[in-house]
Amino acid sequence: MRYHRTDIVERAVGVLDQYGLADLSMRRIASELGLQPSALYHHFGSKQELLAAVADEVLERGARPDAPDTAWDDRVVALSRELRDAMLAYRDGAELVATVHAFGLGVRSPAAPLASAIEAAGFDEAFARTAAMTVLHFVFGHVSDEQTHRQANTAGAIDADPLGRADTASFDLGLSLILEGIRHRAAPVRTARH
Repeated sequence: MRYHRTDIVERAVGVLDQYGLADLSMRRIASELGLQPSALYHHFGSKQELLAAVADEVLERGARPDAPDTAWDDRVVALSRELRDAMLAYRDGAELVATVHAFGLGVRSPAAPLASAIEAAGFDEAFARTAAMTVLHFVFGHVSDEQTHRQANTAGAIDADPLGRADTASFDLGLSLILEGIRHRAAPVRTARH
């Protein structure tokens, strides 16, 4: 059977979800497909290229319709929740997407839509990029913490959440704190003097 790039990515997403990022290897994926590992290099030049395609697929599957006419801060919240949900849907999703982002790989940049939303509020491009990266690092860190906790709980390493937090509530609160900081940096509206 001849496999296409999309078939390999599909299988790789399954391997990620079943075994985790540490076991997402060219050898394992090839074995799952009944191929020699060298056959995968026909479609992907390196493991990093495959990881980028898998991260793009994870983000694509979690994508929701964009609402660009929404208030900038509501849009940042929606984009952050979308990213969180997309990464939580797969084992080690946060580690995968954060790694691919750090390497500058992948087609879907999770930072770009965040920066665009912030810039639309009137912030300059440099500030919008930095603010977007702050939001992004918060989302990556929070989801990574959630996934680590869930995996430890599933493995029986811990019995309950030692911090006693509700993950969604703590995520929303943390995000609101960052947004308050961004709003605080907005230029004050000046009133005209007569």
